Amino acid sequence: MQENPYKQCAQCPRNCGAERSAGKSGFCGEAETVRAASAGLHFGEEPLITVFGGSGTVFFTGCTLHCAFCQNYQISQQGMGSELSRSDFVRLCLALEKAGAENINLVTGSHAIPKIAEYLAAAKDAGLAIPVAWNSSAYESVESLSLLHGLVDIWLPDLKTLNAEMSANLFAAPDYPQTAKRAIRWMLSESPMKIAEKKSGGETREKMLSGVIIRHLFLPGRMSDTVLTLDWLKAHADGKSCISLMSQYTPVEFSERKEALSAFQNRLVNQSEDADLRKLIDSYGFEYLFYQDLSDDTDWLPDFSREQPFSNALARPVWHWKRGFIA
Repeated sequence: MQENPYKQCAQCPRNCGAERSAGKSGFCGEAETVRAASAGLHFGEEPLITVFGGSGTVFFTGCTLHCAFCQNYQISQQGMGSELSRSDFVRLCLALEKAGAENINLVTGSHAIPKIAEYLAAAKDAGLAIPVAWNSSAYESVESLSLLHGLVDIWLPDLKTLNAEMSANLFAAPDYPQTAKRAIRWMLSESPMKIAEKKSGGETREKMLSGVIIRHLFLPGRMSDTVLTLDWLKAHADGKSCISLMSQYTPVEFSERKEALSAFQNRLVNQSEDADLRKLIDSYGFEYLFYQDLSDDTDWLPDFSREQPFSNALARPVWHWKRGFIA
């Protein structure tokens, strides 16, 4: 990495060359300042990371990918959020831990890795003791990810598609498949799977302490793309990670990228597809697998303009970009 990674920025695969160190925005929409929109205990993640206390999520502003169907588009592409200083970040991590978070879950921070690495080191120096999870699109360079060595325990990458034509249409990133595969291979080598049992109130649940959970969101009408992705995961990640196949695709009103959505059927997953997905996933025999139950409920979609972006059942806010820390 260069001395200042935000000068003529090349820290993500876009290599956009923006002078982020001079306050200019890169493709990610962000300059050098770390900004975030919301943080709190989240109970809608995989059971291995929510366990009993929920995952301590921090949602960063900006993104390197800009998916046409992004459900967090308010913060990933519309810039909603405010500055999160290093001292604020440290305080936030410790507040989440005190509130019972099973881990610190850093969502979409790929464009800010150098500073987030500094922030994490400071949080650990201040006594943060729970695991740290990195929740990303996997559109990241291994060189940048290496800055998180020893700071992140759990990796939660998406593997969105291995179809370059689809990634070109939906992300303007035809190199996404190769880039994501390289990033995920590095994550698998970085954090071998370690799962422990945790007891609470007479109940025992599994908790991930280290490892990788690879997520794939099925896009309606694109079964062949999911087969391509699962084939690669079976060959390269089975037994080394947990596979999380999601059927929650939900259309969002995001007019800026509406044309790109013509690459697939922009609708909810139907029952016939859900049945086919279940048969498909069973045929692979993955060692560790999560499969999301089909639902037509869209109330879970976040609105980051609210102090509580999610439904009360899904999350408990601790910090919000408008208000700061929430008592």
